[in-house]
Amino acid sequence: MDVAEAIRTRRHIKLFKPDPVDMDKVQAWLEAASYAPNHRLNEPWEILVVGEQTRQAINHGPNFGNAPLVLAILSKRAEKQVDRDENLIAVSCFIQNFSLLAHAEGVGVRWTSVGWGDPARQALGVDDSYDVVNILGVGYPAEVPQVRERTPITEKIRQLP
Repeated sequence: MDVAEAIRTRRHIKLFKPDPVDMDKVQAWLEAASYAPNHRLNEPWEILVVGEQTRQAINHGPNFGNAPLVLAILSKRAEKQVDRDENLIAVSCFIQNFSLLAHAEGVGVRWTSVGWGDPARQALGVDDSYDVVNILGVGYPAEVPQVRERTPITEKIRQLP
């Protein structure tokens, strides 16, 4: 699968098959994802592998769509807002890279923002030095949503003088 096809066909997966995902592959995708652009090469991401007890404490949806693997992706906070924003943007690029790599091998990702709330942060044991960018369900899709129509990109382009 080429990059353009991976981008066009990647979907937010809501339900997963119980089949486990090979952790060696997951680690390889995380390693490759770490080549995401990041300000001053500070690599602001941290990854937590979320166990069953923590998943239950977070209590999100139908157990993250019954994903066989759940990852919490954190971003280092910074003193200046601009640096914190740059870290969040870099971690978002990291997550997108990871998602595309997984998708190219038939594995889906469920993005959730449940980690933004205090109960999930507490369950994860995350202190104020990190933002929880997303908690991801990872696994083989039980179903893949249909492509939803996008606004033509020509409607999003403006020429400046």
